[in-house]
Amino acid sequence: MNRYSNVVIIPARGGSKRIPKKNIKDFHGKPIISYSIEAAIKSNLFDRVIVSTDDDEIAIVAKQYGADVPFVRPVELSNDLADTQSVIDHAIRFLVSNDERYDYVCTIYATAPFLQEKYLVDAYEKLSTSDAINAFSCTSMPFPIQRIFKITDENRCKMFWPENFSKRSQDLEEAFQDAGQFYWQKLTLNKEQQNYDVLFGKTSIPIVLPRYLVQDIDTLEDWKRAELMYGALKSSGEI
Repeated sequence: MNRYSNVVIIPARGGSKRIPKKNIKDFHGKPIISYSIEAAIKSNLFDRVIVSTDDDEIAIVAKQYGADVPFVRPVELSNDLADTQSVIDHAIRFLVSNDERYDYVCTIYATAPFLQEKYLVDAYEKLSTSDAINAFSCTSMPFPIQRIFKITDENRCKMFWPENFSKRSQDLEEAFQDAGQFYWQKLTLNKEQQNYDVLFGKTSIPIVLPRYLVQDIDTLEDWKRAELMYGALKSSGEI
């Protein structure tokens, strides 16, 4: 068995419905997946950069930008119900079956054009020198979640926590959310020690990103917002 340090897996299935061919759609002049691949390569952290896909076109693009595509993702892991951890577990099993064992795996999402390699490095350095199991990207909420409300069936408002209505923002505890860019995991633990269901718990190190570098891209509206944000950041020299 050959021993290596780090591998990165970029999940990129071909069946996106809300944004057709989302993972290879042009984003400021090149396929959006290329930003994730290039950030991984530039970080100099990984022995292999692997794209897990079921789609031939995505595989071709991934290879053009320097990633490996050593297998075709199974059909049962390529539908809307397949979770990311199952995709990563499949990739790791494939590598082990080919005599490759890694100490750490990093998951990078294919639609993360704001990803900067310095945050990958920061996360790895903190995780590798601690007893934590995971490290992942997050960002602060732009408003106090304690004052959120829902719209009822009668088209009226109802607060989740009405007792917070009159409290000052500075008196409410700051909250954070998953930034959806990357997740590091230790692979040197046994299965009993690995509990992926508590990623946002005491075994994880949060890597806080500035909000201007975070944008989920699930809808066409998200895509347009991301393009505008990226253009502004590029013009100002931030990225």
